[in-house]
Amino acid sequence: MKCRKCGGKAVINMRQHKLALCKEHFLIWLPEQTQRFIEKYHMFGYQDRILVAVSGGKDSLALWDILHHLGYQADGLYIGLGINQENGYSLKSQEFAEKFAIKNNLKLIVVDVAEIAGATIPDAAALTLRGKGKPCSICGLTKRHIMNRVAYQGQYDVLVTGHNLDDEAAALFGNTLNWAVGYLARQSPVLEEITGGLARKAKPFFRFYERETAAYALLQGIDYIYQECPHATGAKSIYYKEQLNQLEADRPGAKLSFYLSFLRAKESGLFAHQDPATQANLNSCQTCGQPTSAPEQCAFCRTWDRVRGRQTITA
Repeated sequence: MKCRKCGGKAVINMRQHKLALCKEHFLIWLPEQTQRFIEKYHMFGYQDRILVAVSGGKDSLALWDILHHLGYQADGLYIGLGINQENGYSLKSQEFAEKFAIKNNLKLIVVDVAEIAGATIPDAAALTLRGKGKPCSICGLTKRHIMNRVAYQGQYDVLVTGHNLDDEAAALFGNTLNWAVGYLARQSPVLEEITGGLARKAKPFFRFYERETAAYALLQGIDYIYQECPHATGAKSIYYKEQLNQLEADRPGAKLSFYLSFLRAKESGLFAHQDPATQANLNSCQTCGQPTSAPEQCAFCRTWDRVRGRQTITA
């Protein structure tokens, strides 16, 4: 297999693009395509302050690396979840994020959930779920709250995440199977800022397959955590990815076509009446001040008040 650009030995073959590239040209191609998507979808500009949510994994560190080398003003945010009971997952993830920041002389903001909320994610889940489910829901709720708070209070122009095409297609597949109209309406590579405290969000990697971002991290020499979150086993998102991978094996480009067709349908007016920017009727949370559709407390504050209340009872 030869590189389309130079005829040398290719290291990756992207069947959906009918494009094989060597290491040198792939490491040029991915950042160039990232820049093209940033501009095409009007995600942000060079004058903007960008906050990158980093997990220590391949996607977020590869994204931070590319934004840095493209010349953007990009700081990182790592959220310590305290998922260490099995393999030290959170501690190892933080080490990779910190090493990357130091190596590239970048600013990394570290927020520890236990310090600001009073418990780790596994402990909070044990108190609220009582062994009847995974901690994924409280984890996602907490991360979204912290990311938005840090981005908004830090006066960043945009919060970016490393979600790739596999992530987005799996989310779309699950939401379509369940016809979750509200989630479908909000799924987008860019979510505009909503007055009242919801930061602007963007996903520059949304058109790249996971194998492409992984290849970039490996070829660029980025050290990242290979382990998955121990709570990811059996997650619906993993199942949806497996089903889509089977489809992709038979029809190269199926995932990309699936997601881009969805975006075109939205642009043509599908879900227009569900546009979150026009439908949102937000109040300020009486506890933290962040925007919420609830009349008093936001879901984050209600959940963590319950966690702290049960800590007191069991103490």
